[in-house]
Amino acid sequence: MSKPSVAELRPVVHPAGVKDRRSGEHWAGRLYMREISLRWTRHLVNTRITPNQLTYLMVVAGVAAGAVLLVPGLTGAVLAALLIQFYLLLDCVDGEVARWRKQTSITGVYLDRVGHYLAEAALLVGFGVRAADVFRTEGASANWLWAFLGTVAALGAILIKAETDLVDVARSRSGLPAVKDEAAVPRSSGLALARRAAAALKFHRLVGGVEASLVILLVAVADVLHGGLFFTRLGVAVLAAIAVLQTLLHLVSILASSRLR
Repeated sequence: MSKPSVAELRPVVHPAGVKDRRSGEHWAGRLYMREISLRWTRHLVNTRITPNQLTYLMVVAGVAAGAVLLVPGLTGAVLAALLIQFYLLLDCVDGEVARWRKQTSITGVYLDRVGHYLAEAALLVGFGVRAADVFRTEGASANWLWAFLGTVAALGAILIKAETDLVDVARSRSGLPAVKDEAAVPRSSGLALARRAAAALKFHRLVGGVEASLVILLVAVADVLHGGLFFTRLGVAVLAAIAVLQTLLHLVSILASSRLR
């Protein structure tokens, strides 16, 4: 069976709305990864590899990104950033293969969400363990405070996703349809203004997998130039603070909007 061309794939695997979803499509997907993924998808659609197998591989890549951060120095940070890009690629490809073959399923959606939880949490925990200096490159013993802060950041990243997903759970159990984007706007004009300001600054994205991997790479470069783990530890503290603050603000935003009505 011949491979479909990119032009044949595009209207099927990128139907209207896929790349334009405000809350469902990552900026990196819109910017470049959806075009790269099409080139991979055309080689995979006629193989025996299933969409769910690609999702499992996505999870492995994401968790591995956190694990390689135990490699000291710039090497670990570079490997983590590359693995997160591979994770993002697979996150695009699994859905594209499923749509081409008409194999989309609730199981696939569930595995995809679990994969995001695990991968992003693993990256932030790995960042914290890296900052704890488990290989004692700076001191006589590891400083586990940084591992704790990395875990706090990971917990916050999970809770932010859970708060969003639980809106659909609550609506489904109440017999309501899926929430629309416009319902996310807080009913209070003051809160709506604050939400727009936060969205413009986009600081909350820093605890996401792609953004966090870039932060980790940036602070690793700074540490190479400066020496020690000062910037890595600063990065862990900043991401932990952002995760905690964003978890609280996101919960308030949901409760103050029409998403639960």
